[in-house]
Amino acid sequence: MTQGGAAAPLIEAAGLRKVHAPRGQGAPTEAVAGIDFRVRRGEAFGFLGPNGAGKSTTMRMIAAVSPVSGGTLRVLGMDPAVQGAEIRARLGSVPQDDTLDTELTVRENLLVYGRYFGLPRAVVRERALRLLEFARLEDKADEQVEALSGGMRRRLTIARSLVNEPEILLLDEPTTGLDPQARHLLWERLFRLKQQGVTLLLTTHYMDEAEQLCDRIVVMDQGRIVAEGSPAELITRHCTREVLELRFAADEQAGHAQRLVAAGERVEALPDRLLVYADDGESALAAVHATGAQPLTALVRRAGLEDVFLILTGRTLVD
Repeated sequence: MTQGGAAAPLIEAAGLRKVHAPRGQGAPTEAVAGIDFRVRRGEAFGFLGPNGAGKSTTMRMIAAVSPVSGGTLRVLGMDPAVQGAEIRARLGSVPQDDTLDTELTVRENLLVYGRYFGLPRAVVRERALRLLEFARLEDKADEQVEALSGGMRRRLTIARSLVNEPEILLLDEPTTGLDPQARHLLWERLFRLKQQGVTLLLTTHYMDEAEQLCDRIVVMDQGRIVAEGSPAELITRHCTREVLELRFAADEQAGHAQRLVAAGERVEALPDRLLVYADDGESALAAVHATGAQPLTALVRRAGLEDVFLILTGRTLVD
């Protein structure tokens, strides 16, 4: 315990940096540029950001598989530079791409992985039974992995990452490519893990996923943290309560963007629509009609994390 009775953070970074060595004659690349964050035991903590923002690089440093270039990082009270093996033994990792052995059965994937941690065979067998039930794969236990759907493989990957009963579970884009039903089932499984006290760290490009799963979020851009807070705090701090989406004929769009600047707190012109940010979308729509503008369609919706994300990181595609 720290002073005042508050629990010490499970993960703590201060001025954390990662610099990649130059390729050929190029200059070194700073992937993570001096970030600070703390993760509390039992919370779900998300890293959001465009491609190349430094999210996955940060996760690899936490996983003690990529050395820190500068600053300090403590995971479970330990230094990854000198206690990497001890840290990895207490972590679970779900990579973006499944690394299951497709020639083995579902059950065998769990049994073989458990042996990597030096667990007794009886213990691994008992845990495999529980994890098959957790992942809703009991009826697929003796089928080969190559016969599974994408959602089933993802659930098996998560189940396998839990064989060592980790305190921290790292999830890199856990539901990419899954259909809505599979995503929601996976969310329910992850929520159960959090209820059981497992600390979750995840990266995701799905804003609804971040809102559903994360207690707190950091938004990263170009290796730096540009915002931190709960989903609700970030929306309140960086966006209006509602967004009015307007569509006009293509040749009228630019002219209306200039005329409607007073309809809300901010107007953003996109190629296919105008976004009017306002705390009261219906009042903003009335203000639009008062100017004489007649949009083809008008939609008032609640502002969400995607609006915050695009406001903070921009709409330019990053490869």
